[in-house]
Amino acid sequence: MELALSTPEIRQILASDTPIIDVRAPVEFQQGAMPSARNLPLMNDDERTAVGICYKQKGSDKAVELGHQLVSGELRENRINAWKTACQQHPEGYLCCARGGMRSHIAQQWLKNAGIEYPLINGGYKNLRQTAIDAINELAQRPTILIGGCTGNGKTLLVRNLEDSIDLEGIAHHRGSSFGRTLEAQFSQATFENHLAVSMLKKAPNHNRWVLEDEGRAIGVNSLPDSLRQAMETATIAVVEDPIERRMERLKEEYFDRMTHDFLTAFGEEQGWNAYSEYLHHGLHAIRKRLGSQRAIELTKLLDDALIAQRKTEKTDVHFSWLTPLLHEYYDPMYRYQLSKKQERIVFKGTFEEVTEWVKSASR
Repeated sequence: MELALSTPEIRQILASDTPIIDVRAPVEFQQGAMPSARNLPLMNDDERTAVGICYKQKGSDKAVELGHQLVSGELRENRINAWKTACQQHPEGYLCCARGGMRSHIAQQWLKNAGIEYPLINGGYKNLRQTAIDAINELAQRPTILIGGCTGNGKTLLVRNLEDSIDLEGIAHHRGSSFGRTLEAQFSQATFENHLAVSMLKKAPNHNRWVLEDEGRAIGVNSLPDSLRQAMETATIAVVEDPIERRMERLKEEYFDRMTHDFLTAFGEEQGWNAYSEYLHHGLHAIRKRLGSQRAIELTKLLDDALIAQRKTEKTDVHFSWLTPLLHEYYDPMYRYQLSKKQERIVFKGTFEEVTEWVKSASR
């Protein structure tokens, strides 16, 4: 059955993480997918390409015929069985293809022949995607407070501790600086936006504003949607100003303690250490032009020495030798310059605890 779902119903499907069996090809799924979707394709990438070429050269009927030839016999049974298992695990879910057209209807019919009635989403992924875009554009208009502050002031942690916040860096799998990448790969731009939309839809019914970290136009490879970026450009700002010792301790825990642990856990002792070393070198190399070639060489030498010391002693505060000047000479001046252009929007400054309390009281 094909349900003509309304926009509120589509939003509810997204906000409730209703399971979606996405039968598009893997390459389509990688380009953009919903958080609750699982890719169980009708055709793999090669099969889809072959059918597409046939369609252009010989027309629709021949393309459909080829598709049935390519997905037949044991291969067809395996794919039907995968759908059946997913349907039985999630009877409340939906089928989805690109536009709610032939592929999801074929999957639905094959499932029906196997004794399973399962609904599909009219308009397919295109409908879901447009709903996500519209939701961001609408919800971005709500009042917004940005949490600002130099690196190490705990802005991300503060945001994550608030109920009416959206953790942009968490969604992007990136911390926003040259050292910001994590072991989780970043999403495609469309998938990032879809996750953002779902996060906003989940919180929208219970909150009438947003608290966001003060970000640039992009977080790693993911760009902020225009509507949200424009809203952030006029939002009020609360700035966290913690002592440098506290900032350094946070950075130590996040960028050295945690990343050492994560790399070693993921890749083992030797390969993990090499990956951790490469991660730090890559971060410093990315800003070498702004540091100046001579200063970049000096800081890289300090980084190399710190890595040797860390491996010998297992202490990570040895990295303060290059991190402290990097903050004083690069990150702090850069952020203070950016903040100087937003002075008229700054409404509060204080420690981590003071800003947290101010933001909470501002919602009362």
